[in-house]
Amino acid sequence: MQLLDPLSAAIVLGGTLAATLLRCGWRDARAALRTLARLAARPFDSTHVRAELAAQVQEIGEDGILRAEPHHFGDGEFDDLSEALIRHRSIKALHEEHARHRERRQAAAESAARVLGEAAELAPVLGLAGTLVALGGFAAAADADYARSIGTAVITTLYGLVFANFVFAPLAAGLARRARAEERERQELIDWLAAAVERSIPREPTDAVEKAAA
Repeated sequence: MQLLDPLSAAIVLGGTLAATLLRCGWRDARAALRTLARLAARPFDSTHVRAELAAQVQEIGEDGILRAEPHHFGDGEFDDLSEALIRHRSIKALHEEHARHRERRQAAAESAARVLGEAAELAPVLGLAGTLVALGGFAAAADADYARSIGTAVITTLYGLVFANFVFAPLAAGLARRARAEERERQELIDWLAAAVERSIPREPTDAVEKAAA
């Protein structure tokens, strides 16, 4: 049996991608492709982001939250967080902006995982379909082509299992691990940033609040 059969691999992979697209739709498929593209890029660098945020924290500490200017350094979330912090002068606004970005990232990761999970489920089915097509050709096959038909029937099932368990499922797991690690690092940075600037945000005097309540 020839293990490398480009035609059988193309049939199984193409059929899997087409069936996944029909099941999930263009929107989720595009979201999955964008998320996969980010998987090939460098992971989130919390050390670099912390160093960039340190300049913002230092400025707030020196000039106060009222006179500080937002710092932008290329990370979409933390650029928006800096804008929200300076505009609203509120730790609450910082956490709310972070929650919005986190929800968008989680939605994209879940869409990608769903698409890859569907592909992992469909790949063995398409491999079996290729096997059935090859088996259907046995009756019409000449003696010289009989062994080749047997090999094609077996190899398509093998390709379905390989694509499911060594391509799509590992990609889905890799995306999930990357997403969890990034969320942990971003949350740690948010907590650090909030603690660093909290003392620079003006508050109402406690005595005045207590007198007003009395």
